[in-house]
Amino acid sequence: MVDIGVQIKKTDKEGIPMGKKRLAVIGLSLCLVASLAGCGSKGDTAESAASIETLTWESIPEAGNDAAVEESEEEIPAGEIPEGMYLSELTGEPISEEIKNQRPVAVMIDNEVTALDHYGVAEADIVYEMMNSTKNNRITRLMAVVKDWDAIEQLGSIRSTRPTNILMMAEYNAVLIHDGGPFYIDEYLKNDYADHLSGGFARVKNGKAYEFTEYVTKGEVADRLKAAKIDTEYNQYKPDSDFHFNFTGWGTEVTLDDSQIKANTVKPCFPHNESTLKYNEDTQTYDYYEYGKVHKDGEDGDVLTFDNVILMSCPFQQFDEGGYMMYNCLTSNQKGYYVTKGKAVPITWSKNAATDRTRYYDEDGKEITINTGKTYIALCPDDTWSKTVIE
Repeated sequence: MVDIGVQIKKTDKEGIPMGKKRLAVIGLSLCLVASLAGCGSKGDTAESAASIETLTWESIPEAGNDAAVEESEEEIPAGEIPEGMYLSELTGEPISEEIKNQRPVAVMIDNEVTALDHYGVAEADIVYEMMNSTKNNRITRLMAVVKDWDAIEQLGSIRSTRPTNILMMAEYNAVLIHDGGPFYIDEYLKNDYADHLSGGFARVKNGKAYEFTEYVTKGEVADRLKAAKIDTEYNQYKPDSDFHFNFTGWGTEVTLDDSQIKANTVKPCFPHNESTLKYNEDTQTYDYYEYGKVHKDGEDGDVLTFDNVILMSCPFQQFDEGGYMMYNCLTSNQKGYYVTKGKAVPITWSKNAATDRTRYYDEDGKEITINTGKTYIALCPDDTWSKTVIE
């Protein structure tokens, strides 16, 4: 096993029960070592801000009725794809076939403690966390990638973007949703693949400073995309693979054996909020903690939890004394870890171009297979990679 300098410690197992049911994934266990085989127009439409009404918490519509909730929580037999559904390219799980050609959105989420509670993040398919600035104890920001964006009642709060996010969202052919950013992003947003919507989303009165009040609310994405003449369906930058990750088949799962690293707690090196992922034996997923407590969605109290955790050591550059920076994410043969079901395995990763998907490899150079479900991806600064803890 390759030693990449990450601290591996032993500890007791612990976790917080998740507040919602998940699709049942029952079936064949696959060994990870077996062939872990194998991104228009611009939408910076802040001028629409004047037409967005200021909302209160009470004016945000509630998500569905009890009957609809019960129906969505019904378990689906392993391996069976219900009629009218297909396997999502982002999670490998069944979702409505009506949105099969719909592009995802990638939403910039403020991760300062003042911005909490987050809304809608627990409904994202993939959540990235990365250093947003070298200042303020290397504060992080989240980027939530969402396929079925019209189903989310409220998402945010929204903040500015960085060049790294533009490069990462491009591999999904996603539309970036943000509120501005430093001038360093300008050259990156000129690329044809960089469709985006900047500012002008709903302001919700939540008792906080103005910068913490902007959210995507239901119906806004569709309206804004139409106004900006941005494709809602995949375009020429559509990913060339049916799935973003090399998923195990629906109804089967990857289980790392006892020879792999025990991973009940994972701590990427993000000192500002002390991000931690704890394995929850009841759900067999990783619950996300920050600022010393489990992350619960502000809308419904759902715990932010993941089937897969990917850690990526990544070089970066600082632009100025103000702390503005970007990761040098177009690179190859970088260190990392894949974590699932209480175990971790060393990996390497490569990303050749903005519109190319990031690929993850085992120690034999074969592309890894990961479990279906939601995925957390941490871009860890390479200069503090050795301080990342798996225990």
